[in-house]
Amino acid sequence: MTNTPDHAQLLDDLAPHGVLRAGINMSNFLLVNQTDENGQPDGVSPAMARALADELGVELKLIPYEGPGDVADAATRDEWDIANIALETERAKVIHFSPAYCEIQATYLTPPDSAITSMEQVDQPGHRIAVKARSAYDLWLTRHITQATLIRAASLDESFELFRDEKMDVLAGLRPKLLQQQALMPGSRLFDDSFMAVQQCMGCQVDKPLAADFVQDFVNRAKTSGLVASLIRKFDVEGRLSVAP
Repeated sequence: MTNTPDHAQLLDDLAPHGVLRAGINMSNFLLVNQTDENGQPDGVSPAMARALADELGVELKLIPYEGPGDVADAATRDEWDIANIALETERAKVIHFSPAYCEIQATYLTPPDSAITSMEQVDQPGHRIAVKARSAYDLWLTRHITQATLIRAASLDESFELFRDEKMDVLAGLRPKLLQQQALMPGSRLFDDSFMAVQQCMGCQVDKPLAADFVQDFVNRAKTSGLVASLIRKFDVEGRLSVAP
C-alpha cells in the first residue's frame, strides 16, 4: 500500500504499535488447523490476518486465545488490533464486525432411540441441551431457547462427554465436529437442518472508523477476488467451511 498521509492515518488507527496484532480463536478447529514453518498457528483465520497485514505493509503478530469469549473479553484491553471471531450480537457492543468471510453450519445431535425427530421438538420443557460455553451458537441458543435447559461445558469435547455421560437429550454444535462425535455414539442422529450459521468475521475496536472501513473493504474484496475460497481449498476444509454470501 502506498505510503500517503491517508495511509499513515490508517496505520495510526489500525496498527498503532507498528505491527498488526491479530486476536485468534484457537478453539475453532476449522479456521486454525495447522502450524507454519515457525510453529505459529495457521489456517484460514491466520492467513486472512496475514493477507491484511501484507496489504497494510506491516508485520503480523498473532495473539492466540483459548476461545471466542476470551477474544471478546480482550476487546477493551488493547491486546489486539483486529480479531478473527464469529459475528454475535452481544459481542458487537465492543467489536465492530466486518461482513462475514466464511460460515459454518450449527445443528443438533440426538442419542440413539431419541423421540426428538425435528428442530421444533428440541425446545421443550425437561429437555437438556449440552453446548460449548460462550461459543457463537451458545449465545444464539441463549437468546432463542425458552423452555429447554442449556448445560454448558468448557470445550467441544467436554460438551460431548457431558451429553454422553449425563444422558442428555441434545448436543448442539458445529456440523463438522458433530459428524466426528456422531461416530463415537453409534445410532445417534445428526439433524439435516441447521438452527443457525456461525459467520466468521474480522473485527476491530468500535471507536476506530478508519480501521472499520478498511477491514470491511478488505473482507469484501477477499470474497470477490476468490482469496477466501482459495484459502478454504489450501487448508483442506472444503465442505466444512463455505464462503459467506
